[in-house]
Amino acid sequence: MKFGIDRLLEEPGLRRSLQGLRVALLAHPASVTRSLQHSMDALAELDDINLTATFGPQHGLRGDKQDNMIESADFRDPVHDIPVFSLYGEVRRPTREMMEHFDVLLVDLQDLGCRIYTFITTLKYLLEAAAKYKKRVIVLDRPNPAGRPIEGLILRHGWESFVGAGPMPMRHGLTMGEMGHWFISILKLDVEYDVITMDGWQPDAAPGYGWPLLERSWINPSPNAANLSMARCYAGTVMLEGTTLSEGRGTTRPLEVFGAPDIDTRQLITTMEQTAPQWIQGCILRECWFEPTFHKHVGQLCAGIQIHVESDNYDHQAFRPWRLMALAFKALRRIRPDYDLWRDFPYEYERDQLAIDLINGSELLRLWVDDDNATAGDLEALASADELAWKGEHSSVLSYPE
Repeated sequence: MKFGIDRLLEEPGLRRSLQGLRVALLAHPASVTRSLQHSMDALAELDDINLTATFGPQHGLRGDKQDNMIESADFRDPVHDIPVFSLYGEVRRPTREMMEHFDVLLVDLQDLGCRIYTFITTLKYLLEAAAKYKKRVIVLDRPNPAGRPIEGLILRHGWESFVGAGPMPMRHGLTMGEMGHWFISILKLDVEYDVITMDGWQPDAAPGYGWPLLERSWINPSPNAANLSMARCYAGTVMLEGTTLSEGRGTTRPLEVFGAPDIDTRQLITTMEQTAPQWIQGCILRECWFEPTFHKHVGQLCAGIQIHVESDNYDHQAFRPWRLMALAFKALRRIRPDYDLWRDFPYEYERDQLAIDLINGSELLRLWVDDDNATAGDLEALASADELAWKGEHSSVLSYPE
């Protein structure tokens, strides 16, 4: 198959409208061609592309920033002698001065298919700026490695943030190109927008179910997005960032393992199985131990659980990571009602809401976990209604056959 960047490089006709214009690129470390050349270098080599600026999202153009709320500075690329503007530094939204450096912006970002992953928020901000300053935006489309499944509660009005770009569920099922169409529709933006689509993407095909396994190399789009297994789990395990449980940062399997020094994982799994066995299908949960080298519980031996989604036991349609992690929280609350679960700290510079609520786009998930009388059926009813609504809404922007 071909990603959008590969088609742009291989098909001169796709570049014809860019001739004579100043071109900027929004990219990160996973913005590479089939041959693993970075998109910035590949575009700079073309005689008919005038590359005048680049932009980096969270974690930076080079992906050198490990944790959240670690900012990147602007700099000048030493090879191509063009400015590299950070959209996770002094600003999140591009300034007028930044926008004056180009006529057309190419967006080549590998996403993970999860609402909280900030690259889609950066796309939204750039589309709004492009509409304001009359710039053209072209997304060079890439796969959604989590595939087409939809899961989670829709972000409620008033809960928009840098980790909540709009009213979509946690696992949205769209590519970046499709997401751009959705933003333009709901925000009613007057902007010149195009997508160079992929050739041959089959989101429902085994074994990758969204990612072309054995055909394309995996490169971390952010430092802790280490592999396809992480991408599959992320719509659930990202919620761990709002808890006192370790999400595995400081280990070699971040956002695939979770745990803490003071929990009984065997009892936790048993309680999960008793509470909602239908929510742990499609994967294998394995007890494990880990000692983070940084971040939460650094240097402490943690009792943990690893979510395995890489073997022939993986069922793409049955696996529901958001429900699985919601169930883990619920089970822990039932075992240890007074457990200090919710982490109270500034999350993506928001200080007025708990991180778990900001991540979920409302208080609904937390309130369900903390309510002794709330059942799995109660959360299922809320989530199913939202998922059905989103399925009807997002179908109008799908660019690839089911």
